[in-house]
Amino acid sequence: MKTFIIEITETLQKQIQVEAESEEDAISKIRNQYQKEDIILDESDYVNTSFGVL
Repeated sequence: MKTFIIEITETLQKQIQVEAESEEDAISKIRNQYQKEDIILDESDYVNTSFGVL
């Protein structure tokens, strides 16, 4: 019998409105909030699951 390594990937997604001077500034603001755990994605933000063989 063969042994396989199966990779499971779950995708979470959330849309957040933010005021900023530019797209880069907007991303920076949201990234900062995310890194400080002010924004947390959970099961309600679930989008997709995929399976692949490594």
